[in-house]
Amino acid sequence: MSRVCELTGKGPMTGNNVSHANNRTRRRFLPNLNEVTLTSEKMGRSYSLRISAAALRSVDHRGGLDEFLAKAKDAELSARALKIKREIAKNDGPAELQA
Repeated sequence: MSRVCELTGKGPMTGNNVSHANNRTRRRFLPNLNEVTLTSEKMGRSYSLRISAAALRSVDHRGGLDEFLAKAKDAELSARALKIKREIAKNDGPAELQA
């Protein structure tokens, strides 16, 4: 299982541990990933995703999974999240054009 957020694409970063003597050794900064179940209101079902804590806050801020995916860039989404986004768009269809 990769250490990449399925909604934002956030992954591991690299940097240095710097000691008091200014010795530098390489280290990894891993994203804070959590296995969460998010509910799609338009689809009426739940989806299990592995997302970062920051992405979970963004989903709550935007008003839910449906609204987050509608504004998300396709390049950042995982294959599973992109499939969910297409299902929601297919199910919703013309209603978005009216709003």
